[in-house]
Amino acid sequence: MSTTDSDRSEAASFFRGLQDRIGAALEEVDGVAHFRTDDWQREGGGGGRTRILVDGGVFEKAGVNYSEVYGEMAPEFAAQIPGEGRAFTATGISLVLHPHSPFLPTVHANFRFLTKGTKRWFGGGADLTPYYPFGDDVIHFHRTWRDVCSRHGPPVDYARFKKWCDEYFFLAHRAEARGVGGIFFDDLEGDFETLFRFVKDCGNAFLEAYLPIVGRRKDMPYSEGERAFQEFRRGRYVEFNLLYDRGTLFGLKTGGRIESILMSLPPVVRWVYDFTPQLGSREAKLYEYLKPREWADEPIHDET
Repeated sequence: MSTTDSDRSEAASFFRGLQDRIGAALEEVDGVAHFRTDDWQREGGGGGRTRILVDGGVFEKAGVNYSEVYGEMAPEFAAQIPGEGRAFTATGISLVLHPHSPFLPTVHANFRFLTKGTKRWFGGGADLTPYYPFGDDVIHFHRTWRDVCSRHGPPVDYARFKKWCDEYFFLAHRAEARGVGGIFFDDLEGDFETLFRFVKDCGNAFLEAYLPIVGRRKDMPYSEGERAFQEFRRGRYVEFNLLYDRGTLFGLKTGGRIESILMSLPPVVRWVYDFTPQLGSREAKLYEYLKPREWADEPIHDET
């Protein structure tokens, strides 16, 4: 086994185990539903394990996917990806959680290891998409990722990854951020073990970043109007994933399983023509949160 094969195998093993751990924790906090598991094979090489939970006590739809694929890219797509030739490998975990409650934010995270020719790199990150935001939730999320980054040296840099996330999860056609950010990194090259320690730290920190928010908000009552606003804002999530998301594009261009690729889309969405929130309303408050700022430096206010 070559060094690259050994590294890929080590990364794949971690991502598979992380899928198991995150799935078990989400089932416990949901308290009602269980994940359905679909093992699949990719024509051309490799496959994956898709896990989907629907109509739970907390989550309307939750997906936690693992994959390890390899083969050759189409020539036109290969020309857009760094590295020589068309042969590639990719392994990683991707998750998106859509809660029932509009007071619980949608969350996304993914961590991956890719090779193409002699080039190999890590990518990933985690970001939060609230509908009725609470400052303490956003601050906790950002502080968790800042703490993770602070445990690692260059090229890991929280300020850089936070800015990268703000710029990446941006709907250019709306001139609007998808959510309140987090961290994002791609094409992270260097010593495998050094970078892998960081990626493992990120993967292991996901539950710490998100589950305290679930605990604070999951039992809060909400109205039909608040639910409708959540469904409207979910439309922005769909627009980003179908127009801009690199993971969606990569999966589609490399012959991935469509149901697994599009598991990130929420189950119920609405598009409202020319919606403008009432000035001073809780809905209008969201748009202030979508303006990037240094959340990790904000003071906690013990919001209820």
